[in-house]
Amino acid sequence: MLKIGEFSKLAHLTIKALRFYEKEGLLMPKSIDEWSGYRFYETSQLEDAAKIKAYRQLGLSMKEIKALQNGANAKQIFATKAEELKKQREDIDVRLSIIKHILEVDDMKYQVTVKEIPSVIVYYTEVKVQAFSDMMQLIPEFGEECMELNPEIKCVEPAYEFCEYLDEEHKDSDILIRHNEAVDRIGKESDRIKFREISATKVLSIFHKGSYDEIGEAYAFIMKYAEENGYKVAGHVRECYIDGIWNKESVEDWLTEIQLPIERNE
Repeated sequence: MLKIGEFSKLAHLTIKALRFYEKEGLLMPKSIDEWSGYRFYETSQLEDAAKIKAYRQLGLSMKEIKALQNGANAKQIFATKAEELKKQREDIDVRLSIIKHILEVDDMKYQVTVKEIPSVIVYYTEVKVQAFSDMMQLIPEFGEECMELNPEIKCVEPAYEFCEYLDEEHKDSDILIRHNEAVDRIGKESDRIKFREISATKVLSIFHKGSYDEIGEAYAFIMKYAEENGYKVAGHVRECYIDGIWNKESVEDWLTEIQLPIERNE
């Protein structure tokens, strides 16, 4: 029999770790002296200790290790862990690409972030307008019409409202725009008000402060960033209007978030 200190040296585990594994029920001493409280282990337990250490190095949780000890399907547990590690690697790659971009760009007017937008139900309206500014006058009308049709519907909190530009090229007039606002359920439709469910979407996000006349610079920035970092555009760009003419007197205080749906190039 080995005292806990001796076992600690042979297992390359600290006494603190051994006591923790005992507390968690992963590695119990073979005997405990009832008078001194000394823990004793057998050499055969060194293999168990090595397995636990290896599992921990792979990032398995206490729960997962207990499941393995109790005969759970090892391939399934490791396959799940592999998927988790792949996701972590993707997240690390994203953070590295952003840091690389920061280091290479002298003027950081725009800061890129990556967001996971959860699936949402939206009411939407597709309309042609003569100028971009016309849309701001129409948006309140869409909301009023939707609520008149569906008084029980509520907008989600926090609010999520955005416009998409559906033309295949830039246009200065006769611009086809789709306005969307997230709500808590699908409701009654009309000729103008429709509903759809949008699946979860990963986006690149930047914030543009100031006039809409200068927003083209922000679009150029985010598209260049996507191309340089191996992203493929996976849907229409979304413009989310945070602050604007309705709540800010100065155009310099207008704030727009641009969300670019993306996926990784294979």
